[in-house]
Amino acid sequence: VVCFFPFVSPEEERKVKANDREYNEKFQYASNCIVTSKYNIVTFLPVNLFEQFQEVANTYFLFLLILQLIPQISSLSWFTTIVPLALVLSITAVKDATDDYFRHKSDNQVNNRESQVLIRGSLQNEKWMNVRVGDIIKLENNQFVAADVLLLSTSEPHGLCYIETAELDGETNMKVRQSISVTAELCDPNHLASFDGEVMCEPPNNKLDRFCGTLYWREKKYPLTNQNMLLRGCVLRNTEACYGLVIFAGPDTKLMQNSGRTKFKRTSIDRLMNTLVLWIFGFLVCMGGILAVGNAIWEKEVGFLFQSFLPWDPPVDNFLFSAFLSFWSYVIILNTVVPISLYVSVEVIRLGHSYFINWDQQMFCSQCNTAAEARTTTLNEELGQVEYIFSDKTGTLTQNIMTFNKCSINGQSYGMLNFTPLNPLADLNFCFYDEKLLESVKVGDSHTHEFFRLLSLCHTVMSEEKSEGELVYKAQSPDEGALVTAARNFGFVFRSRTPGTITTTEMGQTVTYSLLAILDFNNIRKRMSVIVRNPEGRIRLYCKGADTVLVERLQPCNQELISITSDHLNEYAADGLRTLALAYRDLSEEEWEAWSESHQFADKATDCREDRLAATYDKIEQEMILLGATAIEDKLQEGVPETIALLSLANIKIWVLTGDKQETAVNIGYSCKMLTDDMTEVFIISGHTVQSVRHELRSVFFLVQILPNLIISGEFALVISGHSLAHALEPDMEEEFLSTACACKAVICCRVTPLQKAQVVELIKKHKKAVTLAVGDGANDVSMIKSAHIGVGISGQEGIQAVLASDYSFAQFRFLQRLLLVHGRWSYLRMCRFLCYFFYKNFAFTMVHFWFGFFCGFSAQTVYDQFFITLYNIVYTSLPVLAMGMFDQDVPDQRSLEYPKLYEPGQLNLLFNKREFFICITQGIYTSVVLFFVPYAVLSDATQSNGVPLADYQSFAVTTATALVIVVSVQIALDTGFWTVFNHVFVWGSLGSFFTIMFALHSQTLFRNLPNQFHFVGSAQNTLLQPVVWLTIALATAICIVPVLAFRFLKLDLKPQLSDTVRKLKFSFYDPSVSALLSSQCVPL
Repeated sequence: VVCFFPFVSPEEERKVKANDREYNEKFQYASNCIVTSKYNIVTFLPVNLFEQFQEVANTYFLFLLILQLIPQISSLSWFTTIVPLALVLSITAVKDATDDYFRHKSDNQVNNRESQVLIRGSLQNEKWMNVRVGDIIKLENNQFVAADVLLLSTSEPHGLCYIETAELDGETNMKVRQSISVTAELCDPNHLASFDGEVMCEPPNNKLDRFCGTLYWREKKYPLTNQNMLLRGCVLRNTEACYGLVIFAGPDTKLMQNSGRTKFKRTSIDRLMNTLVLWIFGFLVCMGGILAVGNAIWEKEVGFLFQSFLPWDPPVDNFLFSAFLSFWSYVIILNTVVPISLYVSVEVIRLGHSYFINWDQQMFCSQCNTAAEARTTTLNEELGQVEYIFSDKTGTLTQNIMTFNKCSINGQSYGMLNFTPLNPLADLNFCFYDEKLLESVKVGDSHTHEFFRLLSLCHTVMSEEKSEGELVYKAQSPDEGALVTAARNFGFVFRSRTPGTITTTEMGQTVTYSLLAILDFNNIRKRMSVIVRNPEGRIRLYCKGADTVLVERLQPCNQELISITSDHLNEYAADGLRTLALAYRDLSEEEWEAWSESHQFADKATDCREDRLAATYDKIEQEMILLGATAIEDKLQEGVPETIALLSLANIKIWVLTGDKQETAVNIGYSCKMLTDDMTEVFIISGHTVQSVRHELRSVFFLVQILPNLIISGEFALVISGHSLAHALEPDMEEEFLSTACACKAVICCRVTPLQKAQVVELIKKHKKAVTLAVGDGANDVSMIKSAHIGVGISGQEGIQAVLASDYSFAQFRFLQRLLLVHGRWSYLRMCRFLCYFFYKNFAFTMVHFWFGFFCGFSAQTVYDQFFITLYNIVYTSLPVLAMGMFDQDVPDQRSLEYPKLYEPGQLNLLFNKREFFICITQGIYTSVVLFFVPYAVLSDATQSNGVPLADYQSFAVTTATALVIVVSVQIALDTGFWTVFNHVFVWGSLGSFFTIMFALHSQTLFRNLPNQFHFVGSAQNTLLQPVVWLTIALATAICIVPVLAFRFLKLDLKPQLSDTVRKLKFSFYDPSVSALLSSQCVPL
């Protein structure tokens, strides 16, 4: 499928005319074809290679390959570079091609789905990619919606239809959509073919819960909202058929607008590596320059003496040009300080670490049959460096399974004793603990009945009756489902709804209410209301919402009831319960008529419609009478307090960002041990103005600075509300907020929006050189997850949006301790040890060429056989370092959890930094000095057993290469802290393969077949039979290794690290001194 998208300027307003393709095509709207793939057959090779050579390393190695193809400057064969480079490019290309093949396959599958399109008065089957803006399409039950369409009519009464939005937001609960009344009767193709309405609406955007537009038809205009839209990706359910007008197609649909690519995340080690590679390249240029200067001096002072029998090769005609060519020759020879195998090995190790996370049975949740998943392979070592965790509360720290726990009705609090079902329609899983409330319902207390009547009417729950008496509620939020279930179990059963009615069973009697209006909930209003007319004709408004917004809208006549209920609300919040206040208001017919008229006027407004509606809602939601309050329990997940306590001991700061009210969030903070009674002070910032917030922040910062000086020790926590946070995040105040918050051990932000969550994360990233991790479970956490260095998704009750946006996912928050303290710490440790050893072994290997240059007339002659140069990083030393990078560990996983302080080296970046890098290369240079000068000194005067001198180039090359492989093998044996079967096989197997391959390459057979390629015939057999050679190798090995051993023993004895001390437990379990040293670091599990 090939799709072309015309370039047009950004839209300010979209105009769509039904059944008029010619009119709509002049706006050049996008077709309904989607393309998520990156390549096609023609563009794959050039585009993929271009992308791969955006990597500095690949470009660097291509440059070296070009140099090696110039015979005048290359003393190495071209295959020493092209083979590994081609291997890396091929593996990456195959991976990219495979990924893109599946994207093409998915695109074709979607684009070739069929939909029924109304064309010239009849329905015709068209592929999705041929659907155009302005087409009218027919959808049938269980079909995916092809584009973003305006619902015109349905087969259901009142123009209703039911959809499932799992592909959009991960929620499997059905949602209701309704066509506007003026088009609801257009139910057959003949009527729809004559429909010529025009829609004017907002341009394409990614807001799933918002749509604003107007339909113009027959000289009238009708407002359109999100309730009238079916979005691409939804599935039609429980509806025989419906018709819709295509408004947005293909890339303009809200589904595709939300599928933007996630920003590529790089680790701090990656960023450091880029800097180090540039330094190494500069070092390489310096070494090449030194040797080139040496070549010029040697050619001028000494080389001319050999011109008669060893003339310069054309086109060299003077010593300066010889030096110029020598410089490039040495750049080629010395390039192995950063071999391409380094980048391949890093990716292999990261892939292995990802599989270890996926395979960890201790991070598998048997209850929901969900394993941990590493959704990226690039961030594993960053897991070992986290300093800040930003966590959602509901569904992340808690289970997001709501239970009706307590309530307050007319000043009486309930929720203590046992509950017995009252009616045959009760939910048998419902638990409540107060018989007094049950008795109050039975005796017909009017306040109690009105309380549960409100809960059965004021909601957006859908009801499905699978069989007589078997009701299934489908709620858009667990809170709402819990409240309707509570009403059901106390005898007020919600049975069904239509656009104009709500049917309930009240104490066994079926009652149908006329639904006059629904005043929607949103994060700004923080309340929801319905206006209903009962069978007797009385009109009443029922409202539920946050107590902070409801109390100010109550009649002031009963302050005592308001005060008692407020006390109950505070008690419930102190218990960590989620609270709502309930109220009602009776409306006269005249009040209703007047308000209904103003509501219709606001609803039809084309400008500022949402603000007008909000003002209208606010007008009617006044002078209400308080009924009571509800308290819903959202229990902590298993292991949350232990996990937070453990992470805090690992010096990880945890910030909770929640939409809950302050009291609930604070109590949850105490429950999960973020806040403790031992804290010196828990500061609360709740100012409503810029000045008050600034004053409160400065006061807190002052106290945080001086209190630790007045007492022995002090820990502080900060709690800040959403309206205060909005001011604190202003550019002129953000640094003050950050300084105050970072001085506290724990921070809780209440009543925050999804955008504010992301802004808090960005604030830490901007001003702190610290690794951040965000963890959440809902769509409202996606922006926070994407903003953090590492995003973790909890696969919980709120869909899969958070998981899809995350880098790692698992089922429960408690698994975070194992992800960070075990897998993260090990990944960081392994990667650091791998890099340190890799740079060491390659400097030891490469710098021998540098010293040899001073003894070969700076001729760019290599020390080693060219086959050894090719195989050194691919065969002889690749697998041992891979095994160390994959399997090494300093302490077992259980010890990592018992001693969380072991995590701190990663936070401080102690194991691989610029200092450690220079130590590694210094050791490598020292090793190269020993490996060159010890054999040179010994073999210069040594002879074979038959008296023939050993001072020849080939014997020296074999001796140096053998000593090098043995030294680096012994070094990795010392560096390996945890031996597995793989380590043994790879280390000793690589050493054995070196001798096997060397004897084979130096054999008579290969020389006879390819004499121009294999020059070292018999060298290995002849050299390694000499005792003096083995003594030389042993001496060089001892000189290289003994200082390392001595240094490590002294360091272990004089300045041990915590990991060294923990390891001693295995051997000194009953040593009192060791036990005393560790007692302060240990966490009882």
